[in-house]
Amino acid sequence: MKISCGTDIIEIERIQKSIENLGEKFLQTIFTKEEIEYCEARKVQKYQHYAARFAAKEAAFKALSGAIKEGMDWQLFEVKKCENGKPELNIKCEVKNLENVDISISHCKQYAVANVVAVLK
Repeated sequence: MKISCGTDIIEIERIQKSIENLGEKFLQTIFTKEEIEYCEARKVQKYQHYAARFAAKEAAFKALSGAIKEGMDWQLFEVKKCENGKPELNIKCEVKNLENVDISISHCKQYAVANVVAVLK
């Protein structure tokens, strides 16, 4: 068994500027339709939620890069919110020997951070 971890932190302002400057092209490259709908529904705090999902995708690539068969595609990973409020990582590709994956995300006014821990056979 191997435990693999990935962590990422991002400035929320950096994601906000990317969205403002590149618009739909940036959003549709990085985020799934469901992630965009979720973040847009957050109105004032939408950039914090976008940044947290961006950090989660980066952390997932770091944790799973050696086990992913496909090339890097931002939409291979989707962050969903469970009924209890906990985030969940939906992986849309084959990951070699993946037994379990857990994700934690957090954000404040300036930063968003994510941590992904994967258990591989």
